[in-house]
Amino acid sequence: MTATGIGHATPRRRRWRPWATVGMFVLPALGLYVLLVLLPIAQAGFYSLFEWNGLTPLTDFVGLGNYQKALSDPVFHGAVSHNVLIVVLSLAIQIPFALGLALLLNRDFPGRAVLRLLFFAPYVIAEVIAGIVFQLMLVPHGMVDQVLESVGLGFMVQLWLADPSVVMYTLFVIISWKYFGFHMIILLAGLQNIPQEIEEAALVDGASRNQAVRHVTLPLLGPTIRVSVFLSVIGALQLFDLVWATTKGGPINASNTMAIYMYDWGFRRQELGYGSAVAVIIFIIALIVALLYQRYVMGRDIEGAMTAAPE
Repeated sequence: MTATGIGHATPRRRRWRPWATVGMFVLPALGLYVLLVLLPIAQAGFYSLFEWNGLTPLTDFVGLGNYQKALSDPVFHGAVSHNVLIVVLSLAIQIPFALGLALLLNRDFPGRAVLRLLFFAPYVIAEVIAGIVFQLMLVPHGMVDQVLESVGLGFMVQLWLADPSVVMYTLFVIISWKYFGFHMIILLAGLQNIPQEIEEAALVDGASRNQAVRHVTLPLLGPTIRVSVFLSVIGALQLFDLVWATTKGGPINASNTMAIYMYDWGFRRQELGYGSAVAVIIFIIALIVALLYQRYVMGRDIEGAMTAAPE
């Protein structure tokens, strides 16, 4: 009787052993995710229902009033449009520029390792440091103005960070300088995973170098490009630190972003209830964009990665 019980228990323990191992690895990460991600989201959603300065008790319940205030505020509309502008410019200029450099640096020529290092270096510089350095360079009669005047381009001098019609484009140049190396490295890694024999076969069959890149290399690089675009879009929607260090959203809200608008109301004006509502709106916008992008753009890549199996 005892031997039979032991014989039944041993296979059962063997079946549960893999799940116990998985649980040991997953539960700590899951606990951190709940504590550091899900709980703050839930707290922000709860605080957004109150008019609250962060110090007094939560007694002034306003329901969806904070959301109505944000969605009807022209300044918030302007902040959203600035984020959208950065997204569009990044997709139209920054990603193609990074792709072109990746294609260039994927070829074998002397000094390409040094160029890769130089192009990637701005990404490792802290955003606050980059913002302050560019702020000093772009002041009136600063280094940028002096360089333009010394080469006979004085007519191009602008109030780079003080002109509402110019400041967002100036910030985009700074953002591109900071992040194009990151996208270049991602795309370069994707290019190096493409077997050279495929492009060489296209060249042997009579295709030109440009035709081989267009019809062979770029389609195979598609999944990497889509990942780079996704990271660029989500990063542009959450843009804060570099803009804050450079302009703090000025002049007259001309460089406001959604995150700066949230910080301004939540911490500088001490309206944490309203700031929490703005944070929830930013989260919902980013979540919707991410879900739609993964569903309609990256869906085939994700499905292929999940269904692929070694033969």
